[in-house]
Order: sequence, then C-alpha cells, then structure tokens
Amino acid sequence: MTEARALVVTVSNRASAGVYSDRSGPIVVEGLRESGFLVDGPLVVPDGDPVEEALRDAVAAGYDVVVTNGGTGLSPLDLTPERTRRVLDYEVPGVPEAIRAYGVAHGIPTSVLSRGIAGVAGRTFVVNLPGSPGGCKDGVAVLQGFLVHAVDQLHGGDHTPPGGSR
Repeated sequence: MTEARALVVTVSNRASAGVYSDRSGPIVVEGLRESGFLVDGPLVVPDGDPVEEALRDAVAAGYDVVVTNGGTGLSPLDLTPERTRRVLDYEVPGVPEAIRAYGVAHGIPTSVLSRGIAGVAGRTFVVNLPGSPGGCKDGVAVLQGFLVHAVDQLHGGDHTPPGGSR
C-alpha cells in the first residue's frame, strides 16, 4: 500500500474542553503508523454533531481510513455510533464484533458494552473504537490484521488476503 491516509478522531466532551488530555488518540495514531498509514490527528471533538461533521469532512478530504475513539458507551451523551451511521453508505458488522470479542477473550467482559460500528462512506473505511486506552490498544490489534487489505479492496484490489489465498 502506498501512501494510504488515515485520520484519528478522539471523541471526548471533557478532552475537547481541555479538562484533561487525550490519552487514547495517540495509541490509535501509533498503531496505524505501524501499519504503514500516513496519519493525521488525533483531532479532538465533543460528541454529537461535531463527530458527524468531522467524519463528513474526512470523507470529502479523501482519507482512506477514519478511526474514532470514544463516545461508544451507554451514557446518554455517547452518540458516536448514531452520528457515524448517518455518514456511512453501508456497515461492516464483523469489525466491531471482532473488536468486542478480542476484548472479552483478553479478560475485559465490559468490551461487549461498546456500541461502536464500522463501515464504508464513499471510499473511506470508518471504525469506532472505545475511548479507553486499553480499548484502543485492543481495537488497533484487531485492525492491524485486516485494515490494509480493506483499503486495498476499496480501491479496486482483488480479494486475496495478505499472505496468500483462502
């Protein structure tokens, strides 16, 4: 993959207000860089309409991947999945399922409470990760297994996964 671009968007009402610094976004940035992406961000926004605006701007800017972190819980203020869904052309449900399963398999039963979704908007792959540093580490571990291949497919590549045929 040559020069695929990614944007990391941290969704946090408190971090966006300067109450504390973003500890999760940098974890996602580093993981995407390790996978070979040119990464911008983290862009820190409050939950709600600013998430949808950031996603629409990223799609319009031609990013290959946008990974959000935060806003996927059960709180009434956690609106990231709903705002993401408004932007997507279609969902890819296996991705958030795999992220939740990874967390559970690694001893974090509350992983199942993440309502994050994933899908495609235009030619941009969008994924919601939880806001905790541990949830971001787990999410990045899952993404590193397929994200380059997903971007390749979105750009017309064939269906042969990395490492050979299946």
